Amino acid sequence: MALVLSVLHLSAAGLTFTAPDTWKKVATSSSMRVAQFALPHAAGDAQDAELVVYYFGGSGGTVEANIERWVGQMQQPDGRPSSAVAKRQSRTINGLKVTLVDVPGTYVAEMTPGASQRHNSPNFHLRAAVIETTNGPYFIKLTGPAKTVAASEKDFERFLSGVKFAP
Repeated sequence: MALVLSVLHLSAAGLTFTAPDTWKKVATSSSMRVAQFALPHAAGDAQDAELVVYYFGGSGGTVEANIERWVGQMQQPDGRPSSAVAKRQSRTINGLKVTLVDVPGTYVAEMTPGASQRHNSPNFHLRAAVIETTNGPYFIKLTGPAKTVAASEKDFERFLSGVKFAP
């Protein structure tokens, strides 16, 4: 059985990528989100994972600030700081510098930016990437139940490997 992909071209600052057909395109919930997908939940998980592509018009903070914020959105069940379990990696994809972070735990991010209500989602996983372009960074954030994120690993890697930039 061949993997079927559909191409979604973003108009924001020249980034294009290929999203798997199994990812359901979802209407973006804010103007900061240039693309949003629901990734189908794995057997045993009650909810889908979410992948969001953000672009802030060339701003959005440094790579370090974003990684620190993302790591801070996860808590460890044993009380260790999430920075102790987070995995970080840098690579070049199609000429673009990409920094990735991968951290398991309980997802405790704000429900919406600045809100006092927070998620409380144990056994979640966060995978995120900052893609640096000449028009500023793009931010990709994948969150969801741990088994679902693990089941989406190959599709996530294909998605990242297909990212291209043409200013």
